[in-house]
Amino acid sequence: MSVREEKMQLVAEIAQKLRDSKTTIITDYRGLNVAEVTELRKALREAGVEYKVLKNTMVRRATAEVELTEIDQFLTGPTAIAFSFDDVVAPAKVLSDFAKKHEALEIKAGVLEGKLVSVDEVKALASLPSREGLLSMLLSVLQAPMRNMALAVKAVAEKNAGQEA
Repeated sequence: MSVREEKMQLVAEIAQKLRDSKTTIITDYRGLNVAEVTELRKALREAGVEYKVLKNTMVRRATAEVELTEIDQFLTGPTAIAFSFDDVVAPAKVLSDFAKKHEALEIKAGVLEGKLVSVDEVKALASLPSREGLLSMLLSVLQAPMRNMALAVKAVAEKNAGQEA
């Protein structure tokens, strides 16, 4: 395979990742040492997030292909991109938490379901509860009426038992 074919294949892969990912976050990792980058990659991998260092020119070609050229302005300097295909919140949460501990990591921008989002919006996304947290909140809301009904039935039963005695 020629170099040109390899580059075309890489651009196609990046374009597919941009299309398929629910959340994409662009970062500048300049200033992080190897151990810190390894720690970040491990945390992202555990959250089900793919983190790749990519050439800006390749990403620009891919953004043109998927009509996401508004992110091209953030493709300067060393760029690594986090792609999440399942969880919308996970990459924002992991990257924001890591950036708090390691100031060298800079979140440049994000793409949420195909729309460009600012750094502040990425941080707001990071403050949301995880999918599991949201599901447990929903479950507790759904359980409350049943719990109240059970308590009311028990109270009526105890009252009737007291009157019979």
